[in-house]
Amino acid sequence: MSKKKLPKVVAIGGGTGMPVLLRGLKNLPIDLIAVVTVADDGGSTGRLRNEMAIPAPGDIRNVIAALSDAEPMLIELFQHRFEVGNGLSGHSLGNLLLAAMTSVTGDFYDGVKEISRVLNVKGTIYPISTENLSLHAKMEDGTIISGESNIPLSRKKIDRVFLSPEPAKPFSHAVQAIIDADLVVIGPGSLYTSIMPNLIVPSVQEALEMTSAKIVYVCNLMTQPGETTGFTASDHVEAIIRHIGRGIVQTIIVHNEPIKGNVLEKYAEENAEPVIYDIEKLVSLGLDVVEEDIVDKQYPTVRHDTDKIAKLLYSLLTK
Repeated sequence: MSKKKLPKVVAIGGGTGMPVLLRGLKNLPIDLIAVVTVADDGGSTGRLRNEMAIPAPGDIRNVIAALSDAEPMLIELFQHRFEVGNGLSGHSLGNLLLAAMTSVTGDFYDGVKEISRVLNVKGTIYPISTENLSLHAKMEDGTIISGESNIPLSRKKIDRVFLSPEPAKPFSHAVQAIIDADLVVIGPGSLYTSIMPNLIVPSVQEALEMTSAKIVYVCNLMTQPGETTGFTASDHVEAIIRHIGRGIVQTIIVHNEPIKGNVLEKYAEENAEPVIYDIEKLVSLGLDVVEEDIVDKQYPTVRHDTDKIAKLLYSLLTK
């Protein structure tokens, strides 16, 4: 089957949630495209952004690693983070390579494309923008918090997030991919700092409205301190609606089994708890609700089962 005939699946997000999703999707007979946030400003990424005025490479790096079919040692090297040394301490080798390739090619996306080729990436990776974007949050008390890494630390309730400079310039290939998609997957991941920075870029909302694709939101398993404390599943969806409007997300995937065990004690210490799936409220918002046991029980933390999620999403292409 030629690539043109494969169903086109566009995953939108960033952070730690997106690689989990992509590791399963990359093994399916689909034309896979990852649209990734570039608003991160912490650690190595933040330093490179400040010094080179480039889009954030950290989330892109993790997506490249997730989609790569290179030798495991090469991927481990790409993800290696230096722990000692004056200038290199805290830097990821992959971030440095992306910064270097951007300098060599003269363009951030060309740099991403070249690194993807070298590491034999399955699928296509698009930054949501090739600008050096910053994320800000207006809190419910009216204060403004600037910087993706600072927003959760404020521990205040978020009203909405926005980007600077305004208007943010979207990457045209990413916008067109959404329009041409057969399935668009949003999440899982940090709602305000990994997912929203993609959705609020100008033209993305219009692309989501124009596409004939089914648009699916994979809801988080646990609440996130400083972002979604106390949030139910419908609270997550209503936050998306506040930012990009009603009727765009059509389907939500939720976990339908109790999360048990000692792992919850660790999360409770951080003021995190399992997301409550308020099905009736979700239905009242006009969503199709897909319920499955989608937790990977092999890990000491609560995370989605990459293969179960991938198969579930693939099944939606034929419904």
